[in-house]
Amino acid sequence: MKLTIGENIRYYRRKHDLTQEELAERLGVSYQSVSRWENGATYPDIELLPAISKLLGITVDELN
Repeated sequence: MKLTIGENIRYYRRKHDLTQEELAERLGVSYQSVSRWENGATYPDIELLPAISKLLGITVDELN
């Protein structure tokens, strides 16, 4: 079973003890955006992927 980007963001965010609000603040987006990514309603902007992966300590490939 392949995980979605949103599920991976949730997994690594929790692994680093970050709330949706904390991750959102560091990325300059709303916590609602992070929630929508994690629920699979939307995907993060492609330009945010490097910043997300850096904050979560993983590669962009690991988000996939």
